[in-house]
Amino acid sequence: MKKSEDKQLKIKVQQLAEGLLSKKALDIKAHLVSGATVIADAFILCTASSAIHLKAVANGAREWMRDAGYEILRVEGDHQHGWLILDYGDVIVHVFRAEARAFYDLDRLWADTPEIPLDLENN
Repeated sequence: MKKSEDKQLKIKVQQLAEGLLSKKALDIKAHLVSGATVIADAFILCTASSAIHLKAVANGAREWMRDAGYEILRVEGDHQHGWLILDYGDVIVHVFRAEARAFYDLDRLWADTPEIPLDLENN
């Protein structure tokens, strides 16, 4: 990845994380996964406290990114089942309920990939 692409990716990840935080998402983490998978360059993981909160977090992130000029490619999952995926092509956001995050344990799965530092307060 070129330095300019890397910088743009980190800006996009930061903007997404801010959108998630604006809706009170918890435990927001970002990983650079470009060396480990071809499906995306970065994953963002976060937790919501309920099905309603999960839907609000996902909708907030979508609005935040639309306002920033980014188009979502697709949404997968169901807020009632505890996991939504927002696909922005190079960045994929996983919004979990705590039980689903613990069950799928993507934090452990991607633990050997570099974590992208996020500048977030109250995370």
